[in-house]
Amino acid sequence: MKSNVKVRALVIVGVILICVYGIIGLPTSKQELIDNWNKNIRLGLDLKGGSQLTLQVQLQDAFKAQADQVILRLKEALQKAGVPFADMGRNDPQSIADADKIEIDIKGVPSTQAGTFRQIVQENFSNDWILTPVNATDYRMTMQPTAALKLKDDTLTQSIQTIDKKINALGLSETSVQKRGGSANEAEIMVQLPGVDDPAHVKQLLKTQAVLELDEVKAGSFSSREEARASTGGILPLDEKIVPTQPRGGAPSEFYIVSRTPVITGRDLRDARPQQGQMGGWETAFVVAQGDAARRFEQFTGSHIGKQLAIVLDNFIMSAPSIKGKIADNGVIEGLSSHEEAADLALNLRAGSLPAGVEVLQEWTVGPSLGSDSIKEGMAAGVAGVLAVIAVMLIYYKRSGINATLALILNAIILIAALSYFGATLTLPGIAGVILTIGMAVDSNVLIFERIREELRAGKAVVAAVDAGFKKAFLTIIDTHVTTVVSCAILFLFGTGPVQGFAVTLVIGLIANLFTAVFVSRTIFDWELGMQKKAVTLSI
Repeated sequence: MKSNVKVRALVIVGVILICVYGIIGLPTSKQELIDNWNKNIRLGLDLKGGSQLTLQVQLQDAFKAQADQVILRLKEALQKAGVPFADMGRNDPQSIADADKIEIDIKGVPSTQAGTFRQIVQENFSNDWILTPVNATDYRMTMQPTAALKLKDDTLTQSIQTIDKKINALGLSETSVQKRGGSANEAEIMVQLPGVDDPAHVKQLLKTQAVLELDEVKAGSFSSREEARASTGGILPLDEKIVPTQPRGGAPSEFYIVSRTPVITGRDLRDARPQQGQMGGWETAFVVAQGDAARRFEQFTGSHIGKQLAIVLDNFIMSAPSIKGKIADNGVIEGLSSHEEAADLALNLRAGSLPAGVEVLQEWTVGPSLGSDSIKEGMAAGVAGVLAVIAVMLIYYKRSGINATLALILNAIILIAALSYFGATLTLPGIAGVILTIGMAVDSNVLIFERIREELRAGKAVVAAVDAGFKKAFLTIIDTHVTTVVSCAILFLFGTGPVQGFAVTLVIGLIANLFTAVFVSRTIFDWELGMQKKAVTLSI
């Protein structure tokens, strides 16, 4: 019996040491202890202060881009099949509500080749688009409802993932990026930035789509778009487009004619980083991912030595350097004004491009004084609750109340350590979960103690009463904990960030409570009874 108690005591000591290490590490000074605590215990926006942004994803951009790709593919397919047409274009939805009303109009298809035209559309686009004849020579394509819904979901999901990557790359901690709840907010994303009181730089990064293309330069430069179009006789070939340079320092933009199909895009990059060029200016170096993209890039640069390659970012040419030799897997974007611009561009390229533009709808800043007041009031409520519980337990259960108190303190230590190890963020609802956990922990001890009292009143010996009390109360404790965990799971699945924080904190506390109320409390009772020559008394 004694050896069994020693083993369990060692387990408890081991758990305590692991928890303490997770909270404060191995500090060598008071300042290091404070630093470790602040580093490991992460505070949310409502406690630490910071900024909250509500972003609206411009879904119509994604629908326009999708329609543009279909138009390009359809033009190529018709050209290859020898089916002429007079004109092909799309409408221009200006709002999110009209995004799925995107339409593609095809005019001037000869009636003699209508069958071939329909077959091409059927084979290539029927899964996502509906073809409707307007008259004998004109047609309209509209998007399937299921395809439109999928495009909306994919656009929002990719936007959240890309924004999350950008924020994480900035080194900000305890951030939250999630879809804003409510059916009326289907295109809105809520971004929480604890500790950030001036989010201007972050907003600029988040609004940048960072769509990168490396395009072959066909002609240029020209002083105006009209001059560029005139150089081709006024009719621009289907596989070419006119792109302006990024205006800098008040200088007017120049215009280039570039290939519509890029050599590689930002999706083909493996890495990007800022660096200083040989002339002292800042630039962004990028590395192309191994595989098909690297082979395409190497073949293109090898066969176009002496020609220009346009580096296009968000429909502006950043630079158009001449190809001096075969390039296998890397390149440089030159002409950047500062280290910050080069670093931001590298970050955007690593995170990937946004599928649609985003607009800032709301910006909310919480001062750190509010967080400090919240922490003080939350701590005061928690301490008052703990002291009241301890007083009641000591008065009502006498020395056995010390058992419950020790279990309660260990429960709190395990809970805080778990938050640290899991990297969870403590919020005001989380503090509410901690306080509720205290009540649940006391409830478990009360169930056990009252059951032991009943067994003693029934005439059982002390050891037998303790054993029966723990065994009979165990199923009741499990039942109450399981029902609460199920409720927390529902809160986590359907709640927003603060509600999820409450649910996570409460579940961790419940799991810790099973360990402290059953394992630790039983060990303390066995140790107390083992210290007696004859286990005949129990202060309860």
